[in-house]
Amino acid sequence: MRIATWNVNSLKVRLPKVEEWLAYARPDVLCMQETKLADGAFPALAFSALGYESAHYGEGRWNGVAVLSRVGLDDVAAGFSGQTADEGAEARLLWATCAGVRVASVYVPNGRQLGTEHYEAKLAWLARLRQQLETGCDPASQVVVCGDFNVAPEDRDVWDPSKLHGGTHISPPEREAVAALRDWGLSDVFRQIYADSGVYSWWDYRAGDFHQGRGLRIDLVLATKAMADRASWALIDRQARKGKLPSDHAPLLVDFDL
Repeated sequence: MRIATWNVNSLKVRLPKVEEWLAYARPDVLCMQETKLADGAFPALAFSALGYESAHYGEGRWNGVAVLSRVGLDDVAAGFSGQTADEGAEARLLWATCAGVRVASVYVPNGRQLGTEHYEAKLAWLARLRQQLETGCDPASQVVVCGDFNVAPEDRDVWDPSKLHGGTHISPPEREAVAALRDWGLSDVFRQIYADSGVYSWWDYRAGDFHQGRGLRIDLVLATKAMADRASWALIDRQARKGKLPSDHAPLLVDFDL
């Protein structure tokens, strides 16, 4: 089973690129983030024509997550369990079961700046994700949580840590929050396969960062042991970051021998 994740940074703008990529990468499951669409505007028919069932949780101008599957799509659940409408919830979490694997597409809040309410909300969101795993999932089962975590787990996931120290994405509390997900029973599958530094999934549009290699690895596929032990191949597809109107993220693919 090939599972992929991609922050598309506006599906309305990026749809032709996503359709082209699906045709050659052929993931069985694709989790997308930052679709920036309302549910009624989601192009389900376009994906159906390519053989994918789809589920989407969106709010319009911001955020938005989706799961596409060509191996079945069941038990779809949006947001955190127990989440109420009056919480003003953002569309950042979508669950689905695909061929027996429980998959989550996550878009973790950015955090903006240390010491702000946005930063505290990011940490609270990650803590709630950990709680959701504890109450709703079994670490002995087949679970994959993937998406844009807006956290670079280690210094080797940052082009120059000295340029970012004191900022979000690499602060100890953020990294500890991601480590807490691993402590529950998830493994960073890409790092399980590739140990090298200098491999990133996001590059700022400005100042030629992509071509200069100034990036961050903030898009992750985290899997329980039942899945991680079967991971055989992984790739961050830099090719999809090139060309006309690319997202600022590249898709991450992982093959699991099931």
